[in-house]
Order: sequence, then structure tokens, then C-alpha cells
Amino acid sequence: MQTTVELDDTDKILKLDLPVAPTVLIVDDDELVLGKLREMVEAVGYPVLAATNGADALEILGKFPASIVVTDLKMPGMDGLELCRSIRARSWSRYLYIVLLTVRDEEQDVLAGLDAGADDYLSKRTSGAHFLARLRTAERILALEYSLKDALDQNRHLAMTDALTGVYNRRYFMRHLGRELKRSQRYGGDVSLLLLDVDHFKLVNDTFGHAVGDIVLQRLTREIAACLRRSTDWCARIGGEEFAVVLEGTDLMGARRCAEMVRNAIANAFIDTAGGVVRTTVSIGIGGIDGTTDRSAATVQLLLEQADANLYKSKANGRNCVSFPHTSAPRKGIRKTAKHGVTHANAQMPVSSVR
Repeated sequence: MQTTVELDDTDKILKLDLPVAPTVLIVDDDELVLGKLREMVEAVGYPVLAATNGADALEILGKFPASIVVTDLKMPGMDGLELCRSIRARSWSRYLYIVLLTVRDEEQDVLAGLDAGADDYLSKRTSGAHFLARLRTAERILALEYSLKDALDQNRHLAMTDALTGVYNRRYFMRHLGRELKRSQRYGGDVSLLLLDVDHFKLVNDTFGHAVGDIVLQRLTREIAACLRRSTDWCARIGGEEFAVVLEGTDLMGARRCAEMVRNAIANAFIDTAGGVVRTTVSIGIGGIDGTTDRSAATVQLLLEQADANLYKSKANGRNCVSFPHTSAPRKGIRKTAKHGVTHANAQMPVSSVR
């Protein structure tokens, strides 16, 4: 359950409960104590796991998502202090809140437990009500950690996502295309880039308004996404009406097939808007590195320049077409223009219309 308390236009306090009650792992070599603690904790709604020694506790934590660890201090083999240190020395997908529970509650023992990584230290002489209150405190702290992590994840997503279309933005594009090029240079493999520009998009905005233009861009991103069949292929909006598609492990011929699929899907899309049905087209330029490319010289800038030059070639050759670096003969159903490396649809579509 999530609520927000507004302070002003920019600041908000986030209150976020845990989606489920945290699982408590109880570690004690005394079976009687272990049973009593388990019964008490389960009675108030916490799922419980149990272990009789530190080594078993670590094995359980590696398999099950416990969030709170209640451990005895004095145990044979790995004691509570060593268990705390071992937990803190490892990386976990979640924060583990550790409570040391022992009959030894002198100051030096408490300090040793906290120094080892425990979050709380309780005497076994503590009442059951006091013990459960400390578990609720642990739950609140875990809820805060969960809310902060959730907020960071949301901010990270927003920082990499185009707000209008929901696809990646230019920042993500530049960063991850660079990573993919480095991977290709190190391990081999092809990388292809499609640059897409919506033809006469200013006319769409001028004729129907920017709200309709936004709807057109949102629909076009769905058409692009539907043509990307592999999880490693992705799309980004890198300008107003300009998009990029990165095809990992795809050579130039494969990129050309994908580009034609995208071009054809958009040219045949009927986009319903408040101003009527809008139809539009895209021009596409292809760049990439394959087996004939000097990988050591490949950079994001060079790949962009190659694809951008081919995009301008598509614009100069009538739009609604795909331009690409030198490849073999075109596929059946596509005719080649006098300009090398450009393919058009057999039938040209109108740039935009209302029906």
C-alpha cells in the first residue's frame, strides 16, 4: 500500500508498506527455544524459517528470501558473531536485518554484536511483547529500505525512458549502443543500427495539432516494437520524430529485412485520432558493423554518421524507403532505384491523409 503526503509542488514524503510480511529466519541450537520463538513469531503473522547453526542459516538465506535474521550468540561451530560477519560480507538482493538474541547482555557483548553487523541486540530475558515490538521496528526499517529502492528504480527508469512514447530515450541509446559496440569489438558479432524519421511530420502537427502528433508517435512506436522479434533488439526515441533501432547480432542484410518490415507496417497503419484517421510513412537509414568492417575503428559516432547519411539518402529519394550500405541484390518484391543502396515500396503511400 502506497500513499504520499504533499509538502509543496516539488517535495513529497513517500510512505510504502512492504508488499508482504517479511520472512524471519530464527537461528538457535536449543530446539526448545527455537520452537517457542517460532510459535510466537508465526502467531503475529510473520513467515518463519529455522536453523540450528550458522552454516545452515547461510545455506537457507541463499535459497529463500528471508529479510529478518534472529540469531543466538553462543552456538557450536559458527556462532552468532561469525554469522553476522558472514552475512555482511556477502551481497544480497535485499537488506537483511539482524537481531542478536542471547543471555549475554553486558555492554562489551552488545558492542561486539553491533560491530559484527547486527542491527539490534536483545536479551533472552526480554518479554515476548518487547521482542515482537522490536520485530515491528525491523519491519518499518525494511519498509523504508524497500520504498527508497523502489523510488530509485523508478527514477532510474524515468531517466532512461522517453516520457511520451515509453521507449528508451537518447541518453539510454548513446550509453547502451556504446556498450554493444565494445562487446562486439571484444567478442565479435554484428551490430546494426536503423535511424527512422517520420516523413512530413511537421505537416501532421500543423494540420491536426500537436496532440494528434503525439498520438501518431505513440502508435508508430508500437508498430516498431511489433516488428522487433528478439529480446536483444530495442528502440529509442532520439529526437522529436526520429527513432533509432539497435539490432544486436544482426548483419546488414538482416537489418535491411527488419527495416523493410518496419517501413511497411507503418505505411499500412491507420491511426485513429480525434481529427480523423492519419496515415504516414517513415524514411530509414541503416548503419552497422559486420564481418567486413574494421571493428577496431568502429565508434558510436561513426555508426550514427553512416546511418544518418543513409537516412538523408532515403529522404532525397522520395521518402518512405530504406537506404543501406552496399549489400547483395535486393529481395523479391523490392525494386532498386538508380541510386545505389536504396529500396522503395512497389507502391508509394501518401504521406498523410484524413478519411
